[in-house]
Amino acid sequence: MKLHFEKRKSPSGTVQVLVPVVSFLVSLLLTGLMLAAFKVDPVATYLAMYRGAFGSRTGFGYTLVKAIPLMLTGLGVSVAFKLRFWNIGAEGQLVMAGVGATWVAIFWSAWMPQSLLLPAALAMGCVFGALWAGIPAILKVTIKVDETLVTLMLNYVAILFSQFLYYGPWIDPKGQGFPGSAIFPEAAWLPKVFGPASMGIVFALILAVVLWIVMNRTKWGFELKVIGANPASARYQGIAVGRNIILGILLSGALCGLAGACEVTGIGHRLQEGLSLGYGYTAIIVAWMAVLNPLAVIPVAILMAGLLVGGDAVQMRMHLPKAMSLVLQGMILFPMLAGSLFTEYTVRRSHKAHTPATAKEGGA
Repeated sequence: MKLHFEKRKSPSGTVQVLVPVVSFLVSLLLTGLMLAAFKVDPVATYLAMYRGAFGSRTGFGYTLVKAIPLMLTGLGVSVAFKLRFWNIGAEGQLVMAGVGATWVAIFWSAWMPQSLLLPAALAMGCVFGALWAGIPAILKVTIKVDETLVTLMLNYVAILFSQFLYYGPWIDPKGQGFPGSAIFPEAAWLPKVFGPASMGIVFALILAVVLWIVMNRTKWGFELKVIGANPASARYQGIAVGRNIILGILLSGALCGLAGACEVTGIGHRLQEGLSLGYGYTAIIVAWMAVLNPLAVIPVAILMAGLLVGGDAVQMRMHLPKAMSLVLQGMILFPMLAGSLFTEYTVRRSHKAHTPATAKEGGA
């Protein structure tokens, strides 16, 4: 008997729900065994994580603060991955969007009506994110440059460019040398809707539904899926592969850009250190754990944000070293990522046929 993996033709809804749940339970078991090996009470640790992230209105509010950029960048990355375009540049697109939103909020406020300042800042963030994602998309379509390397390297360009601005020409003259731009006018502040969490959570929820409809109920969504599955087949069917890749990646960058715009208008109200916290990289994990389903991105992003906030609570309440919270997150993530294999593939048993040996003819 031999076991082999066979790709599912169409994963059922039961499989898409059951596999992540089982993977999460396995991850809790493995993490608990590791904690017990270090003589740390696993139950107390999990309770500390839960209470820190979800046990109070304040804690849940801070969980949503971290979930908002994960939701938006997770949605953006999901679009790109549907096309089999490996967008590793969500972090840079988020940062460049912060630069674009800051440009509008600070330098357009003198002549623009105050009621339009916030919408313009958010829109400019989306534009900057889309354009930054468009660079590797155009290079991919025109001269076949590998997008993984380009998107990754552009992250560093964006981060260093933003640092140049808030350490140099955009530094607040009233900040006494503190690196960061001037505080935005209040007209460019994104309103809060749940404790410290901004209206970005509303944007994420609406966009998740819209994106699911686009990907599953429209012709363009069908074309993107065909391109991702088999570009040659898409060309044979008359689909404009190059144009759709560029449009899809522009949408991906715009979603990641909205995350950056929400961060600077809803949290810091300025461009400063701390905009790049790795949300764009974590979004890759969010997208895969959600099986590239826009609706699933929302709860997965909240779970990931809960791990981040809960890890900080473990450090403070359990008096564990800071590195331990990162180990806990990794121990929880790896089984869940491994479990995603069973979402796309099923295990089959096959019995190897035994062919009887044939006697040689013509012996002595």
